[in-house]
Amino acid sequence: MDFYLVALFCFAITLHNMEEAVWLPKWSQQASKFHKPVTPSEFHFAVFVITMLAYLSAFYFFYKPASELAKWFFIGFLGSMIVNAIFPHLIATILMKKYAPGLLTGLFLNIPINSFIIVQIFQKSYFTWKELIISTIVVGTLLLSLIPLLFKVGGRIASSREQK
Repeated sequence: MDFYLVALFCFAITLHNMEEAVWLPKWSQQASKFHKPVTPSEFHFAVFVITMLAYLSAFYFFYKPASELAKWFFIGFLGSMIVNAIFPHLIATILMKKYAPGLLTGLFLNIPINSFIIVQIFQKSYFTWKELIISTIVVGTLLLSLIPLLFKVGGRIASSREQK
């Protein structure tokens, strides 16, 4: 895989997660149907870890393209971030009639950049549609399962800092 594809992916997910980090904690206070209220400390910790996992997936695949784990981890992240732009960002914006943080970067960075990367990787026959779909479901499920734990850890870290 070409390094510029890794850089594009990292650029897109970083800007997306930065947009969320700035506005999502406040938005979550009024989005009870779509997002449990989360403090900035909880969210910032979680989004940092998720961003680092995304970087890890990209660089792991870049350095070890023959590794099945690296391939599945990276393409699962690509697919998960495309799905994430629609569910929950676009759906929440439509149903709440209020902008959900992350929508613009999801629609205008993550979907086109990740789709471009997927096409480039498809052209090199690194994976099949079936692998893309399965890895997106697996990685997406793992990330969704990890987020509440990361919120909890982020909250505990913030609490322990306040007690000092």
